[in-house]
Amino acid sequence: MPDEDSGTGLPASLEMAWGLRERPGKGPRPTLTLARIVDAAVALAAGEGMDAVSMGRVAKELGVSTMSLYRYVTAKEELYILMADAGVGTPPAPTGGEGAGWRELLSEWAYAQRAVLMANSWILRIPITAPPATPNQLAWMERGLAALAGTGLEEGEKLSTIILIGGLVRNEATMAADMMDAIVKAGLSPDQVLGQYVRTLHLLTTPQTHPALTRLLESSAFGGSGEPDFQFRFALDRLLDGLAELIGARSSDG
Repeated sequence: MPDEDSGTGLPASLEMAWGLRERPGKGPRPTLTLARIVDAAVALAAGEGMDAVSMGRVAKELGVSTMSLYRYVTAKEELYILMADAGVGTPPAPTGGEGAGWRELLSEWAYAQRAVLMANSWILRIPITAPPATPNQLAWMERGLAALAGTGLEEGEKLSTIILIGGLVRNEATMAADMMDAIVKAGLSPDQVLGQYVRTLHLLTTPQTHPALTRLLESSAFGGSGEPDFQFRFALDRLLDGLAELIGARSSDG
């Protein structure tokens, strides 16, 4: 619950993450720190998945009582938010320099997010329960909005743009993580799973019942394009193409 005595409306644990609180509540100086708690929870999620993360298990990893954690984090949901913030980290600095355009900056931003989520897929298992309000999450948001500076878009349109692209990133990363989980459980390689899927489609479809699927199967689509990230790049480019049309129209109107 938010701390009613603060002006931020944030839980005490999130205020601590911002450096607005130096220690939790009253009483003797504790031996734990919020960073230690979050680090232990992240290590559990990275090693065993989000299902392994509980207040009791984190306390056990730290060698403390479960109740001692509640002086820092009042609910598991708060811990999840802090874990996600730690997992995404700070966004990397743009590599294009001062002359980089909005498209290059936004594309780089999207790929950087994707890389983080692919490397830390446990983040994708954390439900989104509130808008971003943690330090790293807002740093990513700032970087995305800054990429659109000078485009002529209204502020609300900039926000909608990064939400749209962020949704593409998260959806693509989630599908990849789900597929990888299924592949691991099946004990097969990605190529074996794809091959089995193609064989199944051939058995279930005919040119008469599924002409569009038949054309797909007869093409080289399932053989790969030679570019590992083709599907993501294709989708991102189409979004950016549409955005370019809007930005160009705004420039013409101006």
